[in-house]
Amino acid sequence: PMPHLWPSPDCSGQDEQFSLVFTIGSFMNNFMTFPMGVVFDRFGTTAARLIAISLYTGGTLLVAFSTPEMAVLLFPAMSMLSVGGILLILTNMQVGNLFGNYRSIIITLYNGAFDSSSAIFLIVKLLYERGLSLRAMFLFLAACSAWHLLRTLFLMPRTRIPYPLPPDYDYGLQCRGRSRSYRTHKDKQPPGEAEPEETPLEPPIARGAGSGNLLRGGADVPGMPFRACACSWLFAWHVAWLSVMQLRHYLFIGTLNPQLEHLARGDHALVSTYTNAFAFTQLCGVLCAPWNGLILDRHKRGKGPRPEGNWLLAALADLRSAVLSLVVTVAQCLLFSVFAAVPVLPVQFGTFALQVISRSFLYGGNAAFLAIAFPPQHFGKLYGLAMALSALVALLQYPCVALVQGPLQGDPFYVSV
Repeated sequence: PMPHLWPSPDCSGQDEQFSLVFTIGSFMNNFMTFPMGVVFDRFGTTAARLIAISLYTGGTLLVAFSTPEMAVLLFPAMSMLSVGGILLILTNMQVGNLFGNYRSIIITLYNGAFDSSSAIFLIVKLLYERGLSLRAMFLFLAACSAWHLLRTLFLMPRTRIPYPLPPDYDYGLQCRGRSRSYRTHKDKQPPGEAEPEETPLEPPIARGAGSGNLLRGGADVPGMPFRACACSWLFAWHVAWLSVMQLRHYLFIGTLNPQLEHLARGDHALVSTYTNAFAFTQLCGVLCAPWNGLILDRHKRGKGPRPEGNWLLAALADLRSAVLSLVVTVAQCLLFSVFAAVPVLPVQFGTFALQVISRSFLYGGNAAFLAIAFPPQHFGKLYGLAMALSALVALLQYPCVALVQGPLQGDPFYVSV
């Protein structure tokens, strides 16, 4: 049995406190994404990852040493884990820049893995039920930070991975006399096509000052300020697209238990079966997300890198490919909403599958689109701002959930419609 946070004759007080821990952690995950993105864009990979590793390690240690008498430690622990995790994925998504024609696939894969990270806590739960102590497991998770630290110091760049990559771009540890670093693969090019001009990691300010624009293909050059990106209509419509569909997913999760109880007519065993099925499907995001990357990168297959003068054409091609991804994601969300509105219990198995596919396409596509449409030096800030603004819209879920639990008596049909 889980420890009580405060003495209580039943578990209702404990459940309320755990819900509060989750709410605060979710809030921090959304609203701290923007300042963490600023840290990443301003100070680079090494500084951002060291902060993330410190937060992650501190959070796991707080959980490990929490007791029923010190259960209040769970509040800062969940916040530290949330903020550390979002900062780690911000620094990891730039790895997609190393893969050229498969860039969007790698970005969506990282988002899918982040989406499926709840599998770790499922493993923790199963091991705990078999007698392994919570403290031992979280101490092991804290020790795993050593791998992140080694990767940060010896493999990841100090600043950012540029895009497009310079020819023969090296990254990782270099030893005197012989390089131990990794060299990116130079793609074969069609006859007569020139190699791309080298792009320095920190390009001089004099180069193309003021020439950067939204359709620069993400070239890592100065010129377009962050404010111009954040105030553009393209970013505004993207945030609206993200906010509406994220709100739909939050509403489904918030009303899932009342809906299942309503459809199962109070059969708690049946509700538990469907709840377990829903929990299992949430682990499949890592399998679904890369399919969106395939859609985004489909026009690059079999093509070599473009010369420097054609990066504008490459950017336009990337944006055109993103249109299909956005349309497919919207279609999935509509189909998922239709299934969710059907008041038949077995249909909800299909709803669960469509929900995880739609969600993985949504978040993976969000990150990949921002990487395609805007300069990489602003990626962290724009990603964080989009998540923070969409989280404000997601606050509408609370009156909707209250409406379902109150006047609608647990039937979310009208909310789904």
